[in-house]
Amino acid sequence: MDNGIGCVILAAGRSSRLGKPKALIEIEGVSLISWILSRLTKVGLRPIVVTREGLVEKIRDSVGDIEIIVNDEPELGRTGSVKIGLNHLREKKMRDLRILIVPVDRPGFSISTLELLITMKSSSCPSSGGRGGHPLIVDVDDIEKILQAPSDSPLNSIIKPNKIDVEDEFLHMNIDTQKDVDDFLRVVGSL
Repeated sequence: MDNGIGCVILAAGRSSRLGKPKALIEIEGVSLISWILSRLTKVGLRPIVVTREGLVEKIRDSVGDIEIIVNDEPELGRTGSVKIGLNHLREKKMRDLRILIVPVDRPGFSISTLELLITMKSSSCPSSGGRGGHPLIVDVDDIEKILQAPSDSPLNSIIKPNKIDVEDEFLHMNIDTQKDVDDFLRVVGSL
């Protein structure tokens, strides 16, 4: 945590459509999670990673010295992983922070979008074409709402972040299939 902001990278999904862990896809000679981590550290963040048991060592090998937390029930969905990350940061006495939530499979955001998000005091997400995207910065009040919600609830049914218009052409890129990976590899240099 730096800048008064905690950061959680979500990497606990099964990647059933892709058939391999999204976090470990090779992007420009490094894993996707390592690529995302380097972007987050560029803006002064020190993320933790929430993943499932079977990926802990592989992610650790990929990213080195970063705190990795296990979600024992990843089948409950993304909100369960978010709650695990939020609770972990609270245990570390990081109660009055805003938290940046970064799904590993939504890497189409720019550094300028990260820089903008970390200045937001209320819950906010980047928006392009009228649709909200990722990552998401969450304020203290919305953190409480997330922690009180069932783990299988979609985040967008729990909180309503402000949408901040950005110019990120690939903001809505979602890595679910090999075609998505191939598409991302074609544009990664422009991010």
